[in-house]
Amino acid sequence: MLITLYARALHSRSENPVLRDPWAEQAVDHVDYDFESIKLPKIEPLAIAIRAKQFDTWVCEWIAANQESTVLHIGCGLDSRVFRVDPPSTVHWFDVDYPEVIDLRRQLYPERPGYRMVGSSLLETGWLEQIPGDLPAMVVAEGVMMYLPASGAGPLLARLADHFPSGRMAFDALSTAGARMAGADRAVSATGAEFGWGLDDPNDVKQFAPKMELIVEASTPQLPAYERLPLTMRALVRAMEPFPKLRRLNRLLLYRF
Repeated sequence: MLITLYARALHSRSENPVLRDPWAEQAVDHVDYDFESIKLPKIEPLAIAIRAKQFDTWVCEWIAANQESTVLHIGCGLDSRVFRVDPPSTVHWFDVDYPEVIDLRRQLYPERPGYRMVGSSLLETGWLEQIPGDLPAMVVAEGVMMYLPASGAGPLLARLADHFPSGRMAFDALSTAGARMAGADRAVSATGAEFGWGLDDPNDVKQFAPKMELIVEASTPQLPAYERLPLTMRALVRAMEPFPKLRRLNRLLLYRF
């Protein structure tokens, strides 16, 4: 959570950022943590900003077409998406994360009309009862699903798709091979976090949530500001694109239900 917050703040402070996030900058200044101890690869802040920008774009498109609806941001961490997107008060926005995360959010971010925070583990079933299910909904899970156990990810998607009359769902997914590789990353392993769920074929979610239909499977070259990635990384990505197993190591997915 702090890694991604710090990355967004660093990128926001850079020249001509892809993602402007003054709320992340302010949060880093107020959280009592030695952020300089986080040794991020040079490319990481840009990569995280690009990912967040795509999710913001999908949420903005949803709100533009659904002025009276619900946005459900699960595993929100300290992300300031609700403030970056700035939805009208007719949109009912819910941020969900562990109770201790929500307690910290309350100290860092202000209240606003139509906005509510819910403290719970996503694997608990009761928290969803606090979210009204009468309106179409946009469900967002950025940097979340891969941390769930394989036994919990599918049932969660099913509960979400069944809770609302209709909507869209956006999340990033690693393949099973990608989850194994990412779990070996030093920055991740140093936190004690583990990756539990990988998704090889995006249509496999139908095994759990048959209502979900894939709209977009976005790999790296399709993301905003891709051309700002280093040439060597772009060359590597291009070399991987023709091979589905390599292309699907990590991508962003958008569904309708």
